[in-house]
Amino acid sequence: MPAQEYRIRRDARQASRDELTWQHNRLADGRLAMVGLAALLAWLTFSRHLVHPGWLAIPVILFIALAVLHDRVLVARDCARRAMAFYDRGLARIEDRWAGMGSTGAAFQPEEHPYAADLDLFGRGSVFELLSTARLSAGERTLASWLLAPASPADIAARQAAVEELRQRLDLREELALVGEEVSGWLDTSKLAAWGQAAPVLTATWPRIAAFLLACANIVSLVGALAYDTWAGWFVLSGLASIAFTMRWRRKVSAVIAASNAPAHHLHLLAEVLAVVEREAAGSPRLQAIRSRVDADGRPASKRIRELQMLVNLLESRSNQFFAPISALLLWGTQLAWAIETWRARNGPHLAQWVAGVGEFEALTSLASYAYEHPSDPFPAIVERGPLFDGEGMAHPLIASARGVANDVRLDAGTRVLVVSGSNMSGKSTLLRTVGVAAVLAQAGAPVRARRLSISPLAVGATLRVQDSLQAGKSRFFAEITRLRAIVDQTSGPLPVLFLLDELLAGTNSHDRRVGATSVVQGLVERGAIGLVTTHDLALAALTSTLGVGAQNVHFRDTFEGGEIHFDYTMRPGVVQTSNALELMRAIGLIVD
Repeated sequence: MPAQEYRIRRDARQASRDELTWQHNRLADGRLAMVGLAALLAWLTFSRHLVHPGWLAIPVILFIALAVLHDRVLVARDCARRAMAFYDRGLARIEDRWAGMGSTGAAFQPEEHPYAADLDLFGRGSVFELLSTARLSAGERTLASWLLAPASPADIAARQAAVEELRQRLDLREELALVGEEVSGWLDTSKLAAWGQAAPVLTATWPRIAAFLLACANIVSLVGALAYDTWAGWFVLSGLASIAFTMRWRRKVSAVIAASNAPAHHLHLLAEVLAVVEREAAGSPRLQAIRSRVDADGRPASKRIRELQMLVNLLESRSNQFFAPISALLLWGTQLAWAIETWRARNGPHLAQWVAGVGEFEALTSLASYAYEHPSDPFPAIVERGPLFDGEGMAHPLIASARGVANDVRLDAGTRVLVVSGSNMSGKSTLLRTVGVAAVLAQAGAPVRARRLSISPLAVGATLRVQDSLQAGKSRFFAEITRLRAIVDQTSGPLPVLFLLDELLAGTNSHDRRVGATSVVQGLVERGAIGLVTTHDLALAALTSTLGVGAQNVHFRDTFEGGEIHFDYTMRPGVVQTSNALELMRAIGLIVD
C-alpha cells in the first residue's frame, strides 16, 4: 500500500535525521574543543614557553577535518529533512488533507477559457495542486498545458505508457525532490530558453584574442616591474591599452553579463534534474524520446549546463574584494563575457529542447506520483470513434474519497443529453464537475477517479462559474450567453463537444429561459455535441420531450427530517419530485407562507 510504504520511508528518514543531528552536536562540540585546545596550546607556547609551536598544527588540522565532516553531516541532515517533507506531502495527498500544501498553478489560469475556472483546475485545492510535484516552471507549465487542451489519442497512449513505467519508481521521485537547492515556488526556466535563442551579441573572434593578450601583457609587465626591475612604463602602457579596449567593448560586454544573470540562478537545479533524467532507464517510447532530447550531439545536457554554471560562478567572483584588483588586470569580465557567448552560440539553440524535455519528464512524474498514490484510479480507454463518454463509479478527485459518492454517466450517439434536475445542494453541479474533470484528466494522459471510463476525443465547454463583471460592464446573463456562444463555436472544431451547462439561463424570465435553453441545447446536439444540463426549474425538464430520444431526465433527491436536509448524492432516472428551497428558508428563520 502506498501509505504504508510512505510511512516506512518517512520513519527511516526521520531516524537518519535524528542520528545526523546527534552527529552534528558531537562534531560541534569537537570543533569547540579544538578551539579550546588551540587556545591552551597557544598560551603554553607563547606565554609559558612550555610547548613547541609545532603542536598548534594538531588542533588546526583536526578543526579543519571536523569542519569538513560537519558540513557533510549538515548536508545529509538537510536531505533527510527534505525527504521527510516529501513523504509527508505524499501522505497528505493520500489522506485528502493536501490543499494548501503545494503549488497552486494560479499563474497558468487563462483569463478566458472554456472550462479551466469552471472545473477548479488551478488555485488552492485545485486539480493542479493535487497533481503537480514539479520543481521547475517547465514541468508546471507542461502539466498545465496538458490540462488546458486535449491531447491526441496517440499522445494519450504514449503518456499513459510512460506514467505506468514511472509509477513504481519511488526512489526516482524522491531523488527529484531532493536534487539541487530547496526553493520556494518554481524556477522560471523559460527565461533560460529565451536567453539561449536570443540574437548573438559578441560575434567577432579577434577581440577575444586581444583581451587574452592584454591580460598576459598586464601580468608579465607587472611581474617584470616588481620582480625584475624592468621599466614600469610597460605596465602603464599595457594598462592604458586594457582600459581603452575595455571601454570600447563595455556596452556589449555589459549586455552579455546582464543577460546571463537572469537565467544563472536556475542553472544548478536544472543541471541536477537533467542529470537525473539522463541516468534514468527509459523503456517506453515517450521516455526514450525525452532522453534523446536532453542528449543532443552525444554529450549530456547536464554537463553542458554545468560548464555554463562554472563560467557564471567565475564571473561572479569579480565581486570578491580581494580578487577584484586581479580581475581588473586579467580583463576577467570581458574574457568571461566572450566565453559565455561562445557557450551560448554552441549550446543556446538546444536550451529550449532541454527545458522542454525536463518539463515533460516532470509532468509525467507528477502523473506517475498521482497514479502510485491512487492505485484504484484506472487509466481510461480512449476510443477513436465517438462521441462517447461512458464512466462507471465516477467520483470527483478533489472530494475526500471517504465522502465521495460514485455515479455512472453514459453519453453517446443514442443518449446525447442528460437533463439533471434536483434541489439546491443535491449534487448536480458536482456531477458536472466530476464528468468534466474526468474528461480533462483522461485526455491529459492521467488516471481518473472511476471504476472504468471509456472516452472518445472531446472538446470540453462549461458554464459552472460564469460571473458578472462590474469592470467589464457585463451582467451574469450576458457573461453566460457569451460563454454559450463560445461553446457553440467549439462545435466547428475538429472534436465533438462535451458541454456542461449549470442552471442554464437562470438570469432571465421563465418563458425566455425555456425557449432559449431549448434552442441552445437543440443546436448543440444538432452539431454533434453531447453533455449535461442541470436545473432546479422543473419546467426545463421538458427539454427531453423536445429533444427526443437523444435526451434523458435524471435527478438527485433529498429528504427533510427533523429540520435537517439529507442528501445521498446518488443519481436516479427521471425528474425530481421534491424541492427544498422553502424548507431551507424556514429552517434559517425566514417567514414563508
